[in-house]
Amino acid sequence: MPGIDWVEVVAENVCPGHLPESLLRLRERGVTVVPHGVALGLGGAERPDEGRLAALAERATALGAPLVTEHIAFVRAGGALTASPRLEAGHLLPVPRTRDALDVLCENVRIAQDALPVPLAVENIAALISWPGEEMTEGQFLYELADRTGVRLLVDVANLHTNHVNRSEDPAEALAELPLEAIAYVHVAGGFERDGVWHDSHAHPVPEPVLGILTDLASRVRPPGVLLERDENFPEEDELARELGAIRGAVEKGAVRRAAAEAEPPAAGGSGVPSLDPRPAAPGPRPTGPARQRLALAQTAFLSALVAGTPVPEGFDRARMRVQARALAAKRADVVGKVAPELPELLGDGYRPAFLAYAQAHPMTGGYRRDALDFVEQVLLSGRPQDARVRRELRAWWLERSGPKPRSPRPAVRLARATRRALLRR
Repeated sequence: MPGIDWVEVVAENVCPGHLPESLLRLRERGVTVVPHGVALGLGGAERPDEGRLAALAERATALGAPLVTEHIAFVRAGGALTASPRLEAGHLLPVPRTRDALDVLCENVRIAQDALPVPLAVENIAALISWPGEEMTEGQFLYELADRTGVRLLVDVANLHTNHVNRSEDPAEALAELPLEAIAYVHVAGGFERDGVWHDSHAHPVPEPVLGILTDLASRVRPPGVLLERDENFPEEDELARELGAIRGAVEKGAVRRAAAEAEPPAAGGSGVPSLDPRPAAPGPRPTGPARQRLALAQTAFLSALVAGTPVPEGFDRARMRVQARALAAKRADVVGKVAPELPELLGDGYRPAFLAYAQAHPMTGGYRRDALDFVEQVLLSGRPQDARVRRELRAWWLERSGPKPRSPRPAVRLARATRRALLRR
């Protein structure tokens, strides 16, 4: 399509040594490709994993990216800081807007900045749930984060709309509090509302309220770049072109308002690549040991209530927690079905109810590929399905993928055990 200057790719979906042909073609055409991470967990209580940081850096280098982006979120909890099993959310969860969480996030961002070969920008996320006892608004939290670390901001206006519906937060107030000079670029996306809850789906057209927030932002500052997030249910090219046109129109409308306020000629904006202007040097770090411990306990209790059925911590909206728990389980089922498409094919209509029953008793601990293996193992151990052919194919699938090397054939295993028993008898 004409007029596409740059794109994003989910960083974890790219193998640097085997870039997809589509990305190679884009790079040859001079289209900028920005790796967008989803699994680092910068808002988590633990320091960023060195392996994940190295992988993100490797992808930025392989793509020739001018910057990389991640989220202000946590995605796992538990582990050494809490002496409890590690839990994976499989989803971006909100960080409490407290001093403890901000101190930890600032240190984690600095660690990431030092490990990456290009600048980092971090994104505000959408959420269903508010943390009790928060000490700052979203705008104040983001302003102080940018001020203390020099990090750039990826402002997602669709997430501001989501938080307006779900958490009664004013998008205009958040925009008014942001450090506009720190904006790297902007996300726009679609979603849907169900039972009073807005779901940020990235699979539906961008609604008018989101375009309105984009216009508000563009009336305050010229956005260096605007990107439409569409992850699935891709429309035909004509419809997609109309949606991009509506986004450009919203930016231009904001530019006119900005120009009128500044008495300067309007600039449409929004068609360039992300901002790389230098940010001020960050002040020195603050100690975070006790803050990490407190944050770890809070995040573990929160995530455990969502995925392991433990009691909901005091102060949280229990109804919203149930909605979030169902959403996480449904997302697990959907993603495992994509990671391992053979499973829905083999199990047919029984796949989804079987997986949701499994998820209710088995929190995710090692990512979606591990989750698929654990699910099949539980299915086989339970004696289901009754169809012998399906059981054989599931067992073969599991054996092929469940270890670093092929497993010994069953006859050989039985022979080894028999030999060992015979030797013991001697």
